[in-house]
Amino acid sequence: MTYAVPRTVVDAFYKAYATRDAAKIAPFIHDDVEWTISGPVDFLPFCGTHRGKAAVLDVIENQVKAVLRTTSFVCESIVVDGDQVMMLSRQAARRTKDNCTVRYRVANIMRFCDDKVIENLSLLDSFDAVEQVIGRQLTGMTRRGAHSSDFIAV
Repeated sequence: MTYAVPRTVVDAFYKAYATRDAAKIAPFIHDDVEWTISGPVDFLPFCGTHRGKAAVLDVIENQVKAVLRTTSFVCESIVVDGDQVMMLSRQAARRTKDNCTVRYRVANIMRFCDDKVIENLSLLDSFDAVEQVIGRQLTGMTRRGAHSSDFIAV
C-alpha cells in the first residue's frame, strides 16, 4: 500500500509552520528533509536548497528572520494527494532592517514520509518580494514597449 499523509497531519503541520517557531515545527520535519526556497539569494539570502532537519530549522528560525519577520500567514488553499501536498498562502512580514511591511504569496509543494515533511519546494513571488525588501523597483527589467505588468516572477 502506498503512503498517504492524513489531512489532520497536514493541518497540524501548517498550524505549527505559521508560528515560525522551530520547536513547534520540528516534530513535523523528517531527519533527511530537502528544503528548497526558490528566489534570488543576493537579495533573500535564505533562499536555496537546505538539507537535513537542523539546517531547515535554522533557516526557519534564524536565516529568514534575519531578513523578514513574519506577521501574517494566511493559507488560501491546501490540496492533499497521497504523500504530496500543495499549499498556497499569502504572507506579510516586516523587514528586519527598518520594520517596513512586505506582502507576498508563496506556493509550497511538499512530500511527506511517515507523517513528516521530507521534501519542500517553496515558490515565492520573488520579484515583488525583492522590490519590497530592497525598498525600490528593480531597474533594467523592462524592454522598450513592455510594461512591468508584462513580467511574471516565478
